[in-house]
Amino acid sequence: MNRLVFIFLTLVVSGLTLAGRRAVAPKEKLSEYGFFAGNPADQVPAPGVTPYALNTPLFSDYAEKFRFVQLPQGQVVAYNPTEVLDFPVGTTLIKTFYYPNDFRNPAKGRRLLETRLLIHESAGWKALDYVWNEAQTEAFLDVAGETTEVSYVDADGKKRKHGYTIPNLNQCKGCHNRSEKMVPIGPSIRQLNGDLNYSPTTENQLVHWKNEGLLTGLPALADCPKTPVWNRPETGSLELRARAWLDINCAHCHNPSGPASTSGLNLRSDETVPAALGIGKTPVAAGRGSGGRQFDLVPGKPDASILLYRLESTDPGIMMPEVGRKTTHREGVELVREWIRALK
Repeated sequence: MNRLVFIFLTLVVSGLTLAGRRAVAPKEKLSEYGFFAGNPADQVPAPGVTPYALNTPLFSDYAEKFRFVQLPQGQVVAYNPTEVLDFPVGTTLIKTFYYPNDFRNPAKGRRLLETRLLIHESAGWKALDYVWNEAQTEAFLDVAGETTEVSYVDADGKKRKHGYTIPNLNQCKGCHNRSEKMVPIGPSIRQLNGDLNYSPTTENQLVHWKNEGLLTGLPALADCPKTPVWNRPETGSLELRARAWLDINCAHCHNPSGPASTSGLNLRSDETVPAALGIGKTPVAAGRGSGGRQFDLVPGKPDASILLYRLESTDPGIMMPEVGRKTTHREGVELVREWIRALK
């Protein structure tokens, strides 16, 4: 008996009860979770796993992404018009990063690079990363991270080759921490308020989630906020689209409770105070990251604005965001440039 008590106390001290260990221990292979039906590389969701998309997603070196959510059976998520959805304990968010061989023709195949999981446990959200093998048959747990080279033909028919960084698990906190707690970034009502092809039908995602018993409290769609698609002018004004791009790419850090809160810069799309947006604001501490410019944003003068300088750079000591990219999002930066130029 004393021996058993000793073993039990040892497990408790180490934070791993026998039951807890079975619940939280990461699996070695992605396929062991059962998220996908058939070949996991086909990314066909299994029953209980729901695909989703964001109206304006985070830029990740031009990688495309498959996104899925798995809620615990019988659980729902409550409508929230302003914040990222508060998913119940037991939820897993699944995101696979890949490159089409030719962005103009998906039939030419693709290369899966990594699948990231955010698992909501009783102690909070936990991040895990699974890296796909060269044969594209399986993804394996990777905690250390790595850099690989990718090559593809872009949407303009140009051959591209550049590095792609798979983060280590500690780096995940750099973007996902909010008030010292790891949280999801993308899936909010405004980002999910758009159509998705569920094959064979296309349906508004919020309506689909409600009909599938995943979302409760949904009002009429006309009363739901909606993020515009950053590169589709018909979905919103120049300002709204530029602010949406900054929100998803920058505001996970640059908000009052984010890792960059001390900068005083709040790039959330609902911020209305000009100085908080950086207009006429001097940086708290930019060093050479200022590029010799005096203010974060100078209306009408994008080339005098520190914000644009850091978005354009690929220098690790200058660029923003600091992690998650090795290239410049040319089209996104041009959108922000146009917005700054139009500011009065």
